[in-house]
Amino acid sequence: MDAQHCKMNGDPFQESMYIEESSNKSGVISLIFSLKEEVGALAKVLRTFEEKGINLTHIESRPSRLNKDEYEFFINLEGKNVPALDKIIKSLRNDIGATVHELSRTKKKDTVPWFPRSIQELDRFANQILSYGAELDADHPGFKDPVYRARRKEFADIAYNYKHGQPIPRVTYTEEEKKTWGTVFRELKSLYPTHACYEYNHVFPLLEKYCGYREDNIPQLEDISRFLRTCTGFRLRPVAGLLSSRDFLAGLAFRVFHSTQYIRHASKPMYTPEPDICHELLGHVPLFADPSFAQFSQEIGLASLGAPDDFIEKLATVYWFTVEFGLCKEGDSLKAYGAGLLSSFGELQYCLSSESEIQPLVLEKTAVQKYPVTEFQPVYYVAESFKDAKEKLRKFAQTIPRPFSVRYNPYTQRIEVLDNAKQLKNLADTINSEMGILCNALQKIK
Repeated sequence: MDAQHCKMNGDPFQESMYIEESSNKSGVISLIFSLKEEVGALAKVLRTFEEKGINLTHIESRPSRLNKDEYEFFINLEGKNVPALDKIIKSLRNDIGATVHELSRTKKKDTVPWFPRSIQELDRFANQILSYGAELDADHPGFKDPVYRARRKEFADIAYNYKHGQPIPRVTYTEEEKKTWGTVFRELKSLYPTHACYEYNHVFPLLEKYCGYREDNIPQLEDISRFLRTCTGFRLRPVAGLLSSRDFLAGLAFRVFHSTQYIRHASKPMYTPEPDICHELLGHVPLFADPSFAQFSQEIGLASLGAPDDFIEKLATVYWFTVEFGLCKEGDSLKAYGAGLLSSFGELQYCLSSESEIQPLVLEKTAVQKYPVTEFQPVYYVAESFKDAKEKLRKFAQTIPRPFSVRYNPYTQRIEVLDNAKQLKNLADTINSEMGILCNALQKIK
């Protein structure tokens, strides 16, 4: 493992990770396993490899920072040992009680894609944007505007230099930028009472009161991020442009939303070919302050961690038709909760008109629906409620083929991989403690 994997943001590597890195040497299999610190433990492991005729080409050890009574071992095996590998891993887990993570193998289907295990690791991919940023496509409204392009570079530099834990730099927006924001803010706000869901309309006045949401003011990401953390633990992080679906969804697993700071070109205030601060702050932010919606968003992110590429595509499509363009029932009427709708004056009206096609939210069907990016959607899916959407997502996530489950630990801000008995026991203890609190509270209510 290189130094980047062994040391992250100044902190020693604390627990083994599933990694798929291009730097793996051809024909080499790598494993990490942990053992209790006791006499003869390593000897048993080495004997197991010897009995199977497996040659170790490299081995190193380190004290486990996760469990003080354990040691972690990193080993390399020759690629020719692949046929016996499954038996070895089974023996290490069942006969010796080791916790084993396979890091690489020549068989592609057995490799789990890398995913962040700590919130600091979001720094690793936050600048790997797919498009826009400081560069603009030829059909972008600001492509021929040198002043706008220079301004976009300023915003991109802020995002590129940002690291987790830092306050988000404040931006002094120009009068032209504030005028563009004001036009969008005024037009959309007139529709929210009749078109947006209850949860959105409940939060919006709070953003006006605490975060500077006004027609003549573009709110600062840092102020909003602090507000969201007090509501649901969500936070914002500046980004220069579009991330890959895998990276963007991984952020949600930590309750981190990657947000742009730049604004659309002034020549077309009611149109943008990309997410901008109007879309982020008017479309996404309000519902991140709602506990139920925040949990739904995080569960999409958790479901994506270590998922195969084809399921990432399905989860991204589910995200598109829910978090971006979702509708929900509210009494006898339909309301919008999708950010793409709540930040688009034209589509917000269209989606609730008699012209649009409405279907119930069935994730197996929704996940494979094709969609355009720059046009009104061909179909909108309706959830009975956020709770209903969460339950459907949980069932859908169970179909994702990965050899473990995950949970987010909000105290350590880390992802815990639930793939061994000790992790499951720790989880059971946590649940048991919470159940005790619940039972005690119910008795007092009676």
